[in-house]
Amino acid sequence: QLRLVESGGGLVQPGGSLRLSCAASGFTLDKYAIGWFRQAPGKEREGVSCVSTDSGDRVYADSVKGQFTISRDDAQNTVFLEMSSLKPEDTAVYYCAAGRGWECSLNIEYYDYWGQGTQVTVSS
Repeated sequence: QLRLVESGGGLVQPGGSLRLSCAASGFTLDKYAIGWFRQAPGKEREGVSCVSTDSGDRVYADSVKGQFTISRDDAQNTVFLEMSSLKPEDTAVYYCAAGRGWECSLNIEYYDYWGQGTQVTVSS
């Protein structure tokens, strides 16, 4: 069974940091582009960042440039999203997704497999 499992979410104060993980089981991630998305209450799911299969291409939404860093460790079959200087507007459920193409995209339609999400709450 192909699964993606996100972890690392939680409650953090404004200005704090979190590292999200996306671990795959049932398949290896090295041939998939990986994207991170988020969905805040009452809003549509939006692309945050993505990484191509060889990590040569990393894309960030304008809203998180300089704040988030995506990386992948194919040996661990895991992709990470380092988030720093967190703001209340970063509060959302964060999802990772795997797409069969080698290049990455922030388009939801590009991805084939999705995790269940992890909640990130930024609040004092």
